[in-house]
Amino acid sequence: MAVSSLSSDVWKSWERQGKTEFIKTCKQFVKSDENISPVLTKNSKNAVHTRLIYELIWHGIKGPLRREATATTLGEIVNLHSDMPSIILDVVSVIDAETSCAENNGDERQRFCFIVKETEKFLSDKLLKERLEIDTLQDVGTLKNRNFYTKFIKVKTKLYYKQRKFNLFREESEGYAKLITELNQEVSGNVTPSNILEVIKSLIGCFNLDPNRVLDIILESFECRPDHHHFFIPLLRSYMCDPKILCEVLGFKYCFYQNNAEETTPKSLYLVTALMLQHNIIALDDIYSWLTPDDKVIHKEWEKDMKEAKEYVRKLSIISTKDKDKEEPVEEKENVQEKYAANQKFGLCEALLKVGDWNHAKQLTKRLPEHCVLEQPPVARALCQLLHSVMEPVYRKNCGLAEKIVGRPVPVLDNPLAPKPAHTFVELREYVIPMLLALGPSMHYDPVLMYKVLRLAKAALTQGCGENQQATPEGESSMYYDIITLLDEVILPSLSYMDCNCCIAEEVWNIIKLYPYQCRYCLYSRWKNDTYQQHAKLLRKRGEAQKKIKSIMKRVSKENIKPVGRLIGKLTHCSPGFLFDYVLVQIQIYDNLINPVVDSLKYLTSLSYDVLGYCLVESLASADRDRFKHDGTSISLWLQSLASFCGAIFKKYNIELTGLLQYVANQLKAQKSLDLLILKEIVQKMAGIEAAEEMTPEQLEAMAGGDLLKGEAGYFSQVRNTKKSSQRLKEALSEQNLAVALCLLMAQQRYCVVYKETDKSHLKLVGKLYDQCQDTLVQFGTFLGSTLSMEEYVTKLPTIHSMLADYHIHADVAFFLARPMFTHAINLKYDALRKADPNCKKLSPSAKHLKYCEAAGEVMSPIVASVRPLHPPKVWEDISPQFLVTFWSLTMYDLFVPNDSYQREINKIKQLSLQVMDSKDMAASKGKKEQERYTALMEKLQEEKKKQHEHVEKVMARLKQEKDSWFLSRSAKSAKNETITQFLQLCLFPRCIFTATDAVYCAKFVHTIHSLKTANFSTLLCYDRLFCDITYSVTSCTENEANRYGRFLCAMLETVMRWHSEKATFEKECSNYPGFVTKFRVSNQFSEANDHVGYENYRHVCHKWHYKITKAMVVCLDSKDYVQIRNSLIILIKILPHFPVLAKLSQIIERKIEKVREEEKNQRQDLFILATSYSGQLKAKSASLIRENDFHQVGDKPSKSQDSGSVKQELNTSPIAAVATKQVNGEIKQEKERSVEKTKEAVTVRESNKERSERKSASRQQQQQTTTMGELSSSKSSSASKSGITNVTSTSEGKRDALSGSNKEKPEKEKNKEKDYEVKEKLSKKEERKEEGEREKRSKEKKEEKAAQREERALQREERAYRDDRYLEMPSPCLKEEQVLQQRFGGGGSGERYYGSSSGMGNERSSHYYSREPTHDDRDRDRDLSSLSNSSSGSGHRRSQEPPEVDRDVKRRKLEGSLSSKVSIQVS
Repeated sequence: MAVSSLSSDVWKSWERQGKTEFIKTCKQFVKSDENISPVLTKNSKNAVHTRLIYELIWHGIKGPLRREATATTLGEIVNLHSDMPSIILDVVSVIDAETSCAENNGDERQRFCFIVKETEKFLSDKLLKERLEIDTLQDVGTLKNRNFYTKFIKVKTKLYYKQRKFNLFREESEGYAKLITELNQEVSGNVTPSNILEVIKSLIGCFNLDPNRVLDIILESFECRPDHHHFFIPLLRSYMCDPKILCEVLGFKYCFYQNNAEETTPKSLYLVTALMLQHNIIALDDIYSWLTPDDKVIHKEWEKDMKEAKEYVRKLSIISTKDKDKEEPVEEKENVQEKYAANQKFGLCEALLKVGDWNHAKQLTKRLPEHCVLEQPPVARALCQLLHSVMEPVYRKNCGLAEKIVGRPVPVLDNPLAPKPAHTFVELREYVIPMLLALGPSMHYDPVLMYKVLRLAKAALTQGCGENQQATPEGESSMYYDIITLLDEVILPSLSYMDCNCCIAEEVWNIIKLYPYQCRYCLYSRWKNDTYQQHAKLLRKRGEAQKKIKSIMKRVSKENIKPVGRLIGKLTHCSPGFLFDYVLVQIQIYDNLINPVVDSLKYLTSLSYDVLGYCLVESLASADRDRFKHDGTSISLWLQSLASFCGAIFKKYNIELTGLLQYVANQLKAQKSLDLLILKEIVQKMAGIEAAEEMTPEQLEAMAGGDLLKGEAGYFSQVRNTKKSSQRLKEALSEQNLAVALCLLMAQQRYCVVYKETDKSHLKLVGKLYDQCQDTLVQFGTFLGSTLSMEEYVTKLPTIHSMLADYHIHADVAFFLARPMFTHAINLKYDALRKADPNCKKLSPSAKHLKYCEAAGEVMSPIVASVRPLHPPKVWEDISPQFLVTFWSLTMYDLFVPNDSYQREINKIKQLSLQVMDSKDMAASKGKKEQERYTALMEKLQEEKKKQHEHVEKVMARLKQEKDSWFLSRSAKSAKNETITQFLQLCLFPRCIFTATDAVYCAKFVHTIHSLKTANFSTLLCYDRLFCDITYSVTSCTENEANRYGRFLCAMLETVMRWHSEKATFEKECSNYPGFVTKFRVSNQFSEANDHVGYENYRHVCHKWHYKITKAMVVCLDSKDYVQIRNSLIILIKILPHFPVLAKLSQIIERKIEKVREEEKNQRQDLFILATSYSGQLKAKSASLIRENDFHQVGDKPSKSQDSGSVKQELNTSPIAAVATKQVNGEIKQEKERSVEKTKEAVTVRESNKERSERKSASRQQQQQTTTMGELSSSKSSSASKSGITNVTSTSEGKRDALSGSNKEKPEKEKNKEKDYEVKEKLSKKEERKEEGEREKRSKEKKEEKAAQREERALQREERAYRDDRYLEMPSPCLKEEQVLQQRFGGGGSGERYYGSSSGMGNERSSHYYSREPTHDDRDRDRDLSSLSNSSSGSGHRRSQEPPEVDRDVKRRKLEGSLSSKVSIQVS
């Protein structure tokens, strides 16, 4: 026996070799008898084969084989022979009986059922039901209906026990046979409906046939031969004229199949009914009532499907915490085909469409839920076939395929009642479009039909216009709006069903791109938000796609961009909208996903890219999240991430920008500037133009060069990679004319930000939004200027007059936008004038300059005229409109050639060229190309540098020609004050905070005015007004404006300190220049030598300016206000190269900075970081700080024994040497006969010292004259540095130190000085004893001082009235400044006046552009600053509250009575 050949080891080693051996044995038995059926042949081999299968199954039930292995092996041996399934089921039947009869067979029975269940995969369901018992089938699960056994009994009873119907009418069956023969014969010439009708009548009469049965047989014959409807339809109409009877007969047929679970309604019955409906033999209403299921049931089923789909989507979004093994089993869905077969209404609709009866089919679909009928695949395919036949003629005409491509023609329906074929687009709209709209998303069942519809739509839209031009809804026959409806209701929903069909998506895009973005975005919105809610199947697909995209987004990284990108591309081909929504949400949360996601989107279709653009706009417009951080002081991170993603995605891929740009413009119209962040990112990424505020000095210098130098050295990123993307941005702006609109809207929005948009916002946020608007405007204007050709620029942008008058744009923005137009117009005019000259090729440089000046005059004269109405006539009395236009129309490129930047960039390129030459990794051909590129670049830079040199020379010639008419002289006293005021207000301040390059330009322009020796312009007064009391200027700046203002101050200080550094530089650039004149005359003649400021006096003024800046910074740092502290820190960082340079001022600022750090450490972190940064930089600079006496000549301190007469004489004979200066709250005081007072007690002591010094003056006169003022100054500085309050007499130790230094220098006078020291020591001891007595007098003197102050103020009012009477033409607020400057620099013993009182300049009328009244806090701060500074002060804190005296003699007469013990220390 063969069984013996399979030992027990086979079953034990089944996985290793047993299975192979078993199958091999089975093959041997079957192979030997391939042509003989094992079932029908009885032999020993078959018995052995059956035994093998029997053993296999039993070993699977009892062991050691696993159940799965047993089922798998059975599946493999099934294919050995066609009779093998029958043999296996025979064995299974035997084992079924054995396991059923055995006791305690629960486990074995369960394993057996499992094996039988697995055999369903390879054994037919019919064979299983035939061989196995009913109970076994139910245990296995083959029979899911538990009532099967009951039905089986009923069928059995019906077959064997039910009594048959008797022929009570005595009908003869021969008649029915004859009738069937007649009805089913071939239809020929003699066989007509009328002849057959007569035969039927004869048969009814002859064989006593039942007419209703005859009608039934006629219908049965019709079912068998529906293609002979032209025969049966007239026959039925003749035989039975009552449609209701026909409907009843048909209804009985339908009812029979309704009650028969085993048989479905045949399609032939549906077809007969459809033909009868089409030929109007019956009515739809009559037959509809016989059909099942009921409409209410269908509606409930439809609603149930929608609810189940929504629940399915909801569950997909839930994260389950259950174990996978414990999850509830998914209920098996009812077979879709069975459900469709049970619905007779669906079947009838399908038949109606097959016969071409569109009208009745449309009526039937309207009775049921929308899209319910046509979502059934057979119905949808039938309608698709009908559409093919109807649109075939018009498609062949307009498909656009090449002639050689032969399509597969579709035959036209031969039914005369079917819809007519469409030959034109008008007929297409009349017949086809209603069918397509009814078909809806079910078009996805026929992609060929979808292609045809898309090609016809494209042909209809492109009639009369180019293929890539946008379609227009012109003409009554236009299908413009019909195609929009098709896209909305049919094509896009159908695309959602088509997985990974990128070809269809591209065809759809070819049509959609012909519509403007407004229509496209509306379609995308409905597709994404509405379409999926109307179809249960689409809801399920959406849920599954969302689950997939969530899984994919978890794996996105830089390492797997390609595979993840392909997966994203496949998903987005059919349903991009909601997928992009999820991607954008992830990007808003995790900004590090931006670059990987952008790179992974390279496999998208054009349609998907366009939908992405819409999704970006939608996410920005409909965001219900807060756009600001919780503290309300900065923009939310999600908006910043979205803006960054916009810039990256639009640069990398060709996505239409118009919609997003229009959105930004609409936001600006609504006075919302927050979304300018998006425009800023787009311009930066696509055009390479940065809105960077933190530019290095080298970059700023490079920005003064030509376009090539700017691109190579002026920006952080390279511009060369943005050519294509910048061109796309330019085209997008040109399509809707958005370039000008955005410029003007941004210019207007700058002030709406402050006054309207941020009414209740934090000041920090106001500044950020203003800076963002300003930076984006500059960036966008720069982009337009560099991308548009000058002809386009001039054509698109309005004129300067229109911007100023019509659009109400401020001058700074208007001139910024119009500046390229001015340059272009001047160059054109210059070329025209030069070419008009007959000797144009031989013109000398001076002749060229004259031509250029003439061209500039002609071009700018209309601009000058348009500027004049902007300001009142009084303004033009001080500066000319021509100067204003010149200032605003020039740039750094016009004034300065950055030679260092050019050379630096050329050297850099040379270095790169050498590296390429030495590189061994690069191919020779590629290296040669790189070297050629570098060489060409260097040549271009050299050429650009040469052109700029020529241009700057021409501009300088123009400025020299214009300079005499810039500033007009109205009177001798006010010639400079109002001029400087107008210059600061209308020119410097607005422009220095516009951009970083403009800040440097302003400083350069001031220097240029000075260098040109411009008449009626005081450089010194300009600098003085800029540096004195900058508190208000600092406070009014935003963060970026503070950066620019700091750059401006730094550039101005650079010039100031360069002049301060060397006397030779000062003499070369400042001496004998009109800007350094201190006496102003109507005749503008500067003949007197004392009219100009000397080098030492200039150094004193520089010291004053440094002190003023320090004071302003201290005020801001002490203010506790966020904006003031932040701006002051920013400005301090910017001016650090040139301020502070004095050690004492540095210590003051350092202490204030430390205080800010302590206060803000746990409060405002950004201020703490700024203060820490500055503190570190300031400490690093400490080694380069200098002392005050190194900065300027500190005033000398005369000896106590010297009388006042001798001091006056010395001052008169040597005014420069006698000038002794000390700083007291910014005042300028002259030290002649005394040391500087710091306390009121010192006044009386000084009087007594003077009396003693007069008695001993004769003996010490010779010694005092030989002692230099420098030694006394050193002595004074030494004693002042030791104490904040300096007594009238120095201590004996201090004098001994000073005299010891003198003795070293002059040993021959050592003995005389020692004697003098002994005398002074005795005097000092006496003075100390007298101090105790003097303290009693202090209270009385305080009252006297107050009365004296009141008298002094009254005197000043009298003096002011006197000046007003004397100088009627001079405005009163400016007189004091003029007089102070005259007294300060005009000579005549007034050198000490440069420390003019800060209260006098600030409180009385303020020489600065911004003025304010001093407060008690200011006075206390002045007192504190004075005590900290390295300057001696007498009663400075008292005098700082008083206005400066004008007339010494008047004051002395008034004070003689009340202050007999005091001496005035001010000398006018």
